[in-house]
Formats: sequence, C-alpha cells, structure tokens
Amino acid sequence: MLAMAEIAGDEAPTPPPPISGEVSTDPYTSTPASTGSNNPPLRTTKPGVKRLILTASVLLSFLVGLPFLLKSTEIHRSPLPSDAITALAHRLHSTPPSFPCGLHAVFLRSVPDRSDASLTRRLEQSISAQLQLLPATSTAGNVSVSVTVESAGGCSSSSSNVDSGWQCGTVTSADLVIGDEVFDELLHSALGSGGGDGSRVYTVVVVEVDDAEGMRIVVGKHRHAWVVGKADEVKAVSVIGKVFAKYFMNGGIEEGEAGIGKGEFMPVGSDGNVVLSFSLLNADPSDWVYDWDFEKIGERMLNPVVEALRPIAEINIESQVLYHTPKSSYSYSDDKLGGNVLSMGDIPFFVNSNEWHLDTSISATGRSKVLQFVVYIPSARECPLYLQLPDGRLSKTNAFISPMWGGVLIWNPPDCSLDSKKTHGTRKKMSSQELMETIEIFIGQLRQLFGLKPSYLSQNMDMPTKFVVSEKGFTEWELDLLYRHHARSNLLSCLTTLESLSSLVRSLPRMIVMDEIGRQVELSLEAANLAQGNATLGISDSSAVYATRARALAEDAFFHPSIMSISYASIEHYFAIYMPFFAPVSLHVLLAAIKELKRYKAERAKYSAFLASQATSS
Repeated sequence: MLAMAEIAGDEAPTPPPPISGEVSTDPYTSTPASTGSNNPPLRTTKPGVKRLILTASVLLSFLVGLPFLLKSTEIHRSPLPSDAITALAHRLHSTPPSFPCGLHAVFLRSVPDRSDASLTRRLEQSISAQLQLLPATSTAGNVSVSVTVESAGGCSSSSSNVDSGWQCGTVTSADLVIGDEVFDELLHSALGSGGGDGSRVYTVVVVEVDDAEGMRIVVGKHRHAWVVGKADEVKAVSVIGKVFAKYFMNGGIEEGEAGIGKGEFMPVGSDGNVVLSFSLLNADPSDWVYDWDFEKIGERMLNPVVEALRPIAEINIESQVLYHTPKSSYSYSDDKLGGNVLSMGDIPFFVNSNEWHLDTSISATGRSKVLQFVVYIPSARECPLYLQLPDGRLSKTNAFISPMWGGVLIWNPPDCSLDSKKTHGTRKKMSSQELMETIEIFIGQLRQLFGLKPSYLSQNMDMPTKFVVSEKGFTEWELDLLYRHHARSNLLSCLTTLESLSSLVRSLPRMIVMDEIGRQVELSLEAANLAQGNATLGISDSSAVYATRARALAEDAFFHPSIMSISYASIEHYFAIYMPFFAPVSLHVLLAAIKELKRYKAERAKYSAFLASQATSS
C-alpha cells in the first residue's frame, strides 16, 4: 500500500492526528499551513530520488548510445586532394602542354667559300623568321634554331643551345650516290645522339649539287630530311621551314584535312590497352576455305609496330578464322571493270554484325579498346569483288576503314574470276607473300586510325618529295607526333575525370570514398605532374607514358566498384529512415523525464515549506 501511494504521487489519505505528546513518524504525514486554508498540504519528509534516478538513467542511456549510433552509421570518406586537382587544372588551362624542340639546318656547299659566324647567324635569323610565318601545331612549344655551314673552306656553326650532334666532314654530296635509304642511315650516324637533354632535335640538310636539275626533298625515317639541288639562300630557307612545319610538326596534315590533332583520333582504351583482332572471313565455305599462318608471319611483322606504340598503348594481338560470313550490302556486276563492284555508298552496310561474330576477344578486359581488322574472302558468285571510289576508279588496296572500329580488306583469291565455279570447299592457304601484303595494308589502316596518313605518295611541295619507309610502320618523327598529341589528350582527359570525381564527391555527402580511391587519385596526380614536367623538357615519349598512366588511374578511381554499386541518398533520406524507429521512444522517455523532474521539484517545495513552518512555530 505504501508503494502504491508513492506511485500515485505521494497523495495518500491524511492519517489521524497523532496522540498528544507524540511525534509522528509516518513519512506521508502532512500538516496544513493554516486551519481552513486552501493551500496544498505540506510534506513532512524529504522526497525520495529513486524515480528521478531511474527516469534519468533511461534518458542518459539514450544520450550515451547516440554517438555509438552515429558512429555505426558513419560513411567512410577518404580525403581527396581537391586543392591539387584545382592546381593541375589551373596549370593545364593557363599553359597547355607543349613540347619544345630544336631545328638544326645544315648547308653542305659545293663551292669552297669561307664559312664565318656572320653567315650562320644570318641564316639562323632567316629560318626563325620563316617559322613565325608558318602555322604551328597546338603541341609545338618553343623551337630553337641552329645552323651549320660546311664547305671545303671550313665548318662553322651558330652559337645556339641546340645540341644536334652534327659531326663536320662525315657526310658529303658524293655520298648521295649510295641511295636514299643508305644515305638516311649515314645521316643518322653523323648526327649521333642529338638532343642529349631529352628534347627532340630535327635536322634538315641542304646538299648543294650544281649539275642537279631542280630540287628534290627526301624525308628520312629518323628525325631528319635532306634537300638536294641548287637553290639560293631564300629558297633553301623557305623549304627548310616548310619541311619542319608541315611534316615534323603536323605529319603532312593539311589545313582543314582530317587527321591527328584535327579531332578525336584516340583508338586506345581508357586503361591504355588496345587489342588488335585479325579475322579471316570465308563468306561461303562451300566454294573455298582459306586459312593463314598468321602466328608465324603476321605477328613477326607487327611486333615492331607494337614496340613503337608502347609509350601510348599496351597492344595485344590475336587472330581467328571464321566461316559462313556473308556481307550485308549488295554488289553489282560490271563487265567493263571485269568483276562485281561495291560502291562507297554501300560500305556502311558491308559489315554484317549478325553473322560476323568478331567480338570474341579474350584479351579485352575492363575498358580496353578492340580494333577489328577483317580479311573478307567473297564467295564464287560475287568474285572478284572490287571497291569503287566516288570518282569511278577502283581502290588500289581494295580496303576501307571505319574510324574507332577498324578496317576491312576485300581479298580476291588468285583463281577468282567472274566465271568461277564451286570447288566444293577446297582448303587452301594464303601464301606468305599474300599475307605480308595484307599485313602492310592493315598497318596503313592502323596509321589512319591513329590520325596519320596511310602513305605519303600523294605528298608534294612544288618539287619531287620522297619518304623513306620504316620497318616499324611509323617513322621516328611520326612517333614523336603521336606521343605529343596523345600525351596532351590524355592529360586533358585525366583532368576532366578527376574534376568530375571531385565534383561528384562534394555533391554527395553520404558517398563512400574508399582509401583505394584516394590513393588512385594521388597516383594519378603524381603521374600527371610527371607527364607535364617531361612535356616542358620536350621528352615526348616519357610524357606519353606518364599521361597514359595518369588517365588510366583517374578512370579506375572514377569507375571504382564501391562507387558504382551503391545508390546514395541525401541526409534527409537518412533521417527519414531512422526517425520512425527512435523518435517515438525518445520522445516518451524525454517527456517522462521532464514530468518526473517537475514532480520532484513540487515535492521538494512542499518539504521546504514544512521545514519553514516548523522553524516559525519553534
């Protein structure tokens, strides 16, 4: 009964008045403040705190558990170097990547005049002024010019910072009779290891020949060219500037012409990997079945290409032979041309994606790029099949490319003719010579896919121009051009990805950012800084390597599985999930604590009033 009275708010019935002379020991005894007053009864004992402590302990347990709840639902966010990303963006936008290089002009004169410093300085100034008048590529930085004049009277060089490595007396006009290919190697040995600081030095040699009819230009497979003939000083300076600007800096791409630096020519995966898939397609095996020895011949020819392009792409090669692969487009018979003709308008429909199962690569992983190179062997009823150009002429290579996809070569077998008859699936193999010619066409298509010209047969500079072909498929000055443009493109792509990732993380406060993502971003920034530093020094190949790595790391961070697999909600959504569970209970506990505190204060006031009344009466 006593406990029930306490729970009821200590309002038990007033006990009978005590016997005269005795002190009441009942804790619930209250004494009126005055007879006939409406004031509440006084409390004669000190109120207990058990209920208050119990209610406060429940409230305290909720308050103590709140940090643990917040910690258990905390989102791990590795700090991203946003300041470093902003600094990189400022540097790339204010000073875009450019590669300084050197131009060394050598004049081999036939007359035994005296070569002095004033002549070399005048020629150097003339060439520098000529370069200012020519359009420069977007990746070209500062060009340092030096001049060497060599004759029977001596050898003089201008005082320039260009380290060309030219050795006077090593090459003469008499060496031209050995042939352009051999003369190209002789020049390469005479130049030594020019550009010892890592920057690229390009050399143009003017060989004066008095009895030559006109002038001709030969562009070597290294970083030099030579001009043969008799020309005055103004003409020679003009030719030197045009060779340097048109070929060494722009790859022979004319103004308004599609090519490297004129658009997006990046057939490389974002992870820096490329798969070259070569397929031999037999349209109708009931006519003939051809095979090839690609592993033995094709890969041997392509290995130098793979090594040359390694700074900008990690290339894997694979091959396959497919059967029953008809084309999707139609061809028509032309007796004048002696075969079936496929017009350029039908090329977009040539690839039969339903029948050509080309995407069977096991080397392509992640974000790798697959370039398809297809040898199409027509059936007997459409053989020979020719590709007709828009001007009505037949294609010399009988091949075409599809940008960012690959290339197709229509190969007509040797025994193919309009009256070909079925040979009931005769098995044959492409000869070594036929396969080598096919691979050469594919290398030309690969050059086009990378933004270069397939060949320079149609190039001319108002005089005969010849180009020495490299066994790598790409000359050294072409590789420099590729390295420069790919380094610049990859750096800008890396910056765009890092800025997008930083913006995404800032916009989603509840987004999980793993430590691995932060580490990848840091490594990407480090590689980007190294690429930009090498670009400032003119080291194009190292810059391309680091730029490719920077882009790959930035892409890995942006497409990390921990980011892609979770749907992130706002903080409002977070509260909407947990409030229905904790708000009702927390509210009742808080209200109970407030009510109990008020009750305790009221009872304490009653007891204080009782003490005051006792002190007054005494």
